[in-house]
Amino acid sequence: MAEVPGPLAGFIVTEIRRARGAAGMTQEAFGKHAGFSASHVSAVEGRTRALTVDFIRGADRALRNGGLFERLVAELGTPSWFRPWLDAERGATQLRYFEPTLIPGLFQTEAYARAVLRLDPCLTDGEVERRVAARMERQEILAREAPPRVVVVTDESAIRRAGAGAEKMMGEQLRHLLDCAERPTINVHVVPADVGLHAGLSGPLSLAHLPDGSWLGHLESQLGGDVVDRPADLDTLFERWEGVRTEALPRRQSMNLIKEVATQWT
Repeated sequence: MAEVPGPLAGFIVTEIRRARGAAGMTQEAFGKHAGFSASHVSAVEGRTRALTVDFIRGADRALRNGGLFERLVAELGTPSWFRPWLDAERGATQLRYFEPTLIPGLFQTEAYARAVLRLDPCLTDGEVERRVAARMERQEILAREAPPRVVVVTDESAIRRAGAGAEKMMGEQLRHLLDCAERPTINVHVVPADVGLHAGLSGPLSLAHLPDGSWLGHLESQLGGDVVDRPADLDTLFERWEGVRTEALPRRQSMNLIKEVATQWT
């Protein structure tokens, strides 16, 4: 059961206790609606029992707040270096992603995202679950009334990579990617393996076109990420983007390749 770590847990517990009090609910009444005993609620509020994601979801149900506390945990648990890009992604009218090694986060299934995040030995189970929840919440922009136009380029190696025992998960991931690619606002392209070396192998990149007409870029590394807004740097990213986009297969051929690979993962 995923636990929320210290400082963040303390803040969330305090806010849940305040909301419970404001709603005039005893610990027993709150627990009944949340799915926990009064003694469990008391232990969590007294910080003698760990705050878990399940408890947070129960609190949201009991308080009928539309998932407020789960969203708070996801938002506050987001690394500070990623927040500027997250804001840009939410407000963008166009998004472009190149990812040479993984399926881009905006199109990951919950199981795939969890498997990827667990590769970081520094993340606790609770941190992994928070980041999975945040990643799933990011994807809501694809289903809103006026979604951004999204172009994704990934490398063939990314759609063929699955560890032992992860074949079913990868098949589900590729089928999800295909479902996303059927939407009129989303184009997915694959750089085939026979291209060999190309400019994009130096790393992933993301670009967002904002409502004011400007562009913002984002680069991730092993230590975090950087927002790119200097015109000269953006020009470089666009050159790299055009380089990988040119090498990629057309949309229909890309989808056929993904379908072919998906049938291998059962």
